[in-house]
Amino acid sequence: MLTLDRKLVRDLWRLKGQGLAIAVVIASGVMTLILAVTTLEALSGSRDRFYASHHFAEVFADVKRAPLGVIDQLQAIEGVNLVEPQVRAAVRLALPGYADPIRGMMLSIPDGRQPTLNRLHLVAGGLPEPGRDDQVVVSDAFAEAHDLAPGDALEAIIDGRYTTLRLAGVALSPEFLYQAAPTDLMPDYRRYAVIWMNERALASAYGMRGAFNHLSLTLQAGADEKRVIDALDLALARYGGTGATTRHDQQSHRFIEEELNQQRIQATVLPTIFLAVSAFLLNVVMGRIIQTQREPLAVLKAFGYTDGELARHYGLMAGAIVLSGWALGVALGAWAAGGLAGLYREYFRFPALVFRVPAWALALSLAVALLAALVGTWHAVWQAVRRPPAEAMRPPAPARFRRSWLERLLPGALFGHEGRIILRHLSRHPAKAGFSVAGIALSAGLLMMGAYQLDAVDAMIDQQYRQVLRMDVELTFTEATPARAAGELRHQPGVLAVETWRRVPVTLVHGHRHYRTSLLGMEPEPALRQVLDGAGRPQRLPEEGVMLTRHLADELGARLGDTLEVAIMEGQRRRVTLPLTALVDEPLGVGAYLTRERLNALMREGTAISGAWLLVDPDRTEALNAALWEMPGVASIGLLREAERGIRDYMDETILVFALVFVAIASSISFGVVYNNARIAFAERARELATLQVLGYTRAEVARILLGEIALLTLAAIPLGWAIGIGFARLLNQAFSSDLFRIPLVLTPQAFGIAAGGVLAASLLVGLLVVRRLGRLDKIRVLKAVE
Repeated sequence: MLTLDRKLVRDLWRLKGQGLAIAVVIASGVMTLILAVTTLEALSGSRDRFYASHHFAEVFADVKRAPLGVIDQLQAIEGVNLVEPQVRAAVRLALPGYADPIRGMMLSIPDGRQPTLNRLHLVAGGLPEPGRDDQVVVSDAFAEAHDLAPGDALEAIIDGRYTTLRLAGVALSPEFLYQAAPTDLMPDYRRYAVIWMNERALASAYGMRGAFNHLSLTLQAGADEKRVIDALDLALARYGGTGATTRHDQQSHRFIEEELNQQRIQATVLPTIFLAVSAFLLNVVMGRIIQTQREPLAVLKAFGYTDGELARHYGLMAGAIVLSGWALGVALGAWAAGGLAGLYREYFRFPALVFRVPAWALALSLAVALLAALVGTWHAVWQAVRRPPAEAMRPPAPARFRRSWLERLLPGALFGHEGRIILRHLSRHPAKAGFSVAGIALSAGLLMMGAYQLDAVDAMIDQQYRQVLRMDVELTFTEATPARAAGELRHQPGVLAVETWRRVPVTLVHGHRHYRTSLLGMEPEPALRQVLDGAGRPQRLPEEGVMLTRHLADELGARLGDTLEVAIMEGQRRRVTLPLTALVDEPLGVGAYLTRERLNALMREGTAISGAWLLVDPDRTEALNAALWEMPGVASIGLLREAERGIRDYMDETILVFALVFVAIASSISFGVVYNNARIAFAERARELATLQVLGYTRAEVARILLGEIALLTLAAIPLGWAIGIGFARLLNQAFSSDLFRIPLVLTPQAFGIAAGGVLAASLLVGLLVVRRLGRLDKIRVLKAVE
């Protein structure tokens, strides 16, 4: 085997450029797999450990007001393990030197001690002292954003009353690993805080002595979750319960789970695409490399080397390329995962988030890469070793020279001698040309998929914050308020327009499917909070029935004209039926809409509103904030420009970064595919090119023949690459669609241009390298080949 091993080393050195190009393709697939798997392992492992160590609850329930005496009844429900009642209150905060309004959620904890469930992880300081009404613990993210420390003071409005709070400590909680305001998608640590206060103090301040409005509980092993929730709903209905939920509907857990789902998809879809491309490329390249070694292979067989030994030789060649690509991919994946660690620590507030490449991920990525190599090379190797030596020693039969169909169709003068040589060579080898076009088209498709992500994210955010959400400020009231409050808001400084809204928690039921959401009642033709159809046109709310976002309708399996059962979880808790009369398309979240007048009628109430949207003069924002601070009925103030900035920052740091990396990887793949095609074509046609030079063709004329072939294949591949890119974009669009956000299928001229420009640039660079190699062509050695 020593002779074959020496040949293997020499072949690998001679083919180092082509081998490296293939290795880069394999490394791309392995990198995406390692990155996604490592991130998935780090997030899920850190989450599960923190949940377990700090007793994260499994079921949650909100009520209007329930007496503490009902806890014993709830504890007796079959399947319930631990029950923790709590008081929760929306709060507005102010800090010296910070002008923007700050929203917050205040939660009670047992006086002077940790809660039984959802325990706090103290980062600094300690818990409030027993009997202290002014001491609180604040969330780590908010404290970090404002550089707060134990002993600092906060101004707060709790249930319409002003008070001063003193920080006793800074903490993390398993409930708020992803700390976003209830109506927001992205965290805003400077304008949203979570605060924990002694139970007696908060209950007194919020009018909840001897009562609670939130419940957390855990379940016994093997408990029927649905039966427990049904029993809770029944027991809490008389106290204004809005329906118990599981972790799946808990905001922080839901966002983390969606991120984990995206990583699972990335660990499946993207490596599959890359490794499929690499398997295809290996099949094409190895087949053509072996074809160029037809005579040496025949000589080796004539000297007694068996088919198995030769198959091992070429298998090791492919294996060496694959292993180098795997090692490069593992290194790049581990490096990228380390870079992601800082980003995820910012958005997910784990006490510890360690990114390590698990051993099983290394084994999995190696197995997948080797499988791709096996699929990509076995046919080429088998075809080579099964050929008898005498047949392999004979040169290939000369090709038949005749005019191609294109030459017969178009005037010969249009092509010239060089053009006819190019066309006849491609027409004599249609399979090779087809594989070359397919390989370049796949790389163009990958480029287009990366460019699609860049365009689609911008389109999604622009649609949501330029067309749907056109207000500047969103106000939420402490409780349902008469609609005449809109008149008072119109007279506040800087307010240009006011639209009111009413929101009611409901459960939508269609057949055996149900979905917990809320009904949003608006003006019949809303201007500050529009609803859009699939073409982006504003829609009028239906006079009868309900309007759903298309994604929510799909979740329910409902179509236009179907009847939905609506369980209202507020007020008289009625169950009504509403026809589905309209569908709208929104990129973020899901919604159910009807006119506010109709919703008030369903609630059997007067003209009540839950909040208002304001259009504001930006020059008078500070004066408006000061006026709103004096309104005790305003529970929270949301700034839309900051919400947009937050989601843009998140997308820039996650999806867009991935898209840019994806484009870079796709560009390297494009170069690798074109380079391999050109190098193999050069090796296969070396004798022909040398013969042309001996016959009097100049180096420039010969170079034009070779470059013309590369250009023709590239141009033929671009339309096919666009079609493949559209397919990849549709696949990605479906894979990443969720009820949190849907990336629209937006294919702009820029995406088509990037795909075409990428492969053209790669072809140009490869052309320069090929011309350089043509200048070093040893014509005497090449022309010594046996006829």
